[in-house]
Amino acid sequence: MINEIKSDAQARMGKSIEALRHNLVKIRTGRASTGLVDTIRVNAYGSDAPLSQVASVAVSDSRSLTITPWDKTMVAPIEKAILGSDLGLTPNTAGTTIRLNLPPLTEERRRELSKVVHGEGEETKVAIRNIRRDANQQIKDLLKEKSVTEDEVRRGEDDVQKITDKAIKDVDDVVKAKEQELMAV
Repeated sequence: MINEIKSDAQARMGKSIEALRHNLVKIRTGRASTGLVDTIRVNAYGSDAPLSQVASVAVSDSRSLTITPWDKTMVAPIEKAILGSDLGLTPNTAGTTIRLNLPPLTEERRRELSKVVHGEGEETKVAIRNIRRDANQQIKDLLKEKSVTEDEVRRGEDDVQKITDKAIKDVDDVVKAKEQELMAV
């Protein structure tokens, strides 16, 4: 029983860390990345679709992305979607190819983005601690039902704490790596 609770907590903490990684991809660093435009939705044929479903997105160099729509009538909706996004980028269109040039980040903007990265990391740590609290509560409920002994509860709580410590260390590593990527000029 306790092993199931521990493995469930570990899996949920792993999902929290993956969600953090996914969220940090959206934060623009000095380098171009196709993940930057993953969240953009384009009005295609009457419904909203992800940009990746209506065009190919490629990194042409370290500071620019190239977007090539599969249907040339989609150029204008893609431009509109990019302008409407919160990326603050202006598309340059040449025929059916759209280029996004990423301006270099200022020192002030890098510091702001660093604070955002730290905030995301803290939110993930809170989520991990909530998972720990839930797991410990489930273990204590087993004691109330008299399914386990107090020693097993103590061991189970210690194991959950070790899993939590490892997950929080992983969050710190992810945040530190993203911060180094941000501060690299």
